[in-house]
Amino acid sequence: MRLPLLSNNNQSIGVFDSGLGGLTVLKSLETQLPNESFIYFGDTAHVPYGSKSIQTVQNYSNQITQFLLNHNVKIIVIACNTASSVASKLLRNKFDIPIFEVVTPSVKQAISYYRNGKIGIIGTQSTIASNSYVEKIITLSPHIKTVQQACPLFVPLIEENWHKTDIAKDVASIYLKPFTRNHLDALVLGCTHYPIMETIIQSIVGASVKLISSGPAVSKVVKKFLIENNLQNDSTNPKVEAFFVTDLPQKFDELGSQFLGRSLKNVNHIKL
Repeated sequence: MRLPLLSNNNQSIGVFDSGLGGLTVLKSLETQLPNESFIYFGDTAHVPYGSKSIQTVQNYSNQITQFLLNHNVKIIVIACNTASSVASKLLRNKFDIPIFEVVTPSVKQAISYYRNGKIGIIGTQSTIASNSYVEKIITLSPHIKTVQQACPLFVPLIEENWHKTDIAKDVASIYLKPFTRNHLDALVLGCTHYPIMETIIQSIVGASVKLISSGPAVSKVVKKFLIENNLQNDSTNPKVEAFFVTDLPQKFDELGSQFLGRSLKNVNHIKL
């Protein structure tokens, strides 16, 4: 059964991710859209999505989308790069609600910085294996050369709060070595956790390489859509209405405050 397109300006924006990383996208959305309200869903019981099968990620994404629709959101932002890569098309075909993914906006921004070098992509194993970024770049600008690398240890390093350590820098140096041998114009951080390690990443690939994060890229697209479709919130009291997680709400609260730069309130534990 297809759901009708919702058009109440004051309804919340739904944002979902496999866990904590999508909070970097939420932070960007809050900056770009200070009058909007948000509902955030982190599937912490099933994190990481990056090592799971496409069918499994699609199944989780489908259930989360239905959950957000039951909470009357007006649009949905898939803040997870893996889910964006393998589930966004399926969700758009199934549900009659505007659904935004983070791959296309990031690619378009990376292309805008292209200067005859290469565009690099880093991400989880599933995101890199899906070739979603490379295929999107080829579709939009087939002449651009790319180089990509899976960085599976970045997420656990960040979630263990080790992202500023020498261990993190050593791991990053190994992963990013292929990029130091190529002339990069831009590097897409194809996982929403990775902006937390931006300083280390930039130091390794060089100051001339433009780093592209999912949050700022998709936030500009969402803002443009809301303006063009007269869906901007006119409420005088916008807020993040609730956070929903599928496991360990205390840990989510503790680590999430680092991602957002503030303490999290109204964190709810639910089951899919």
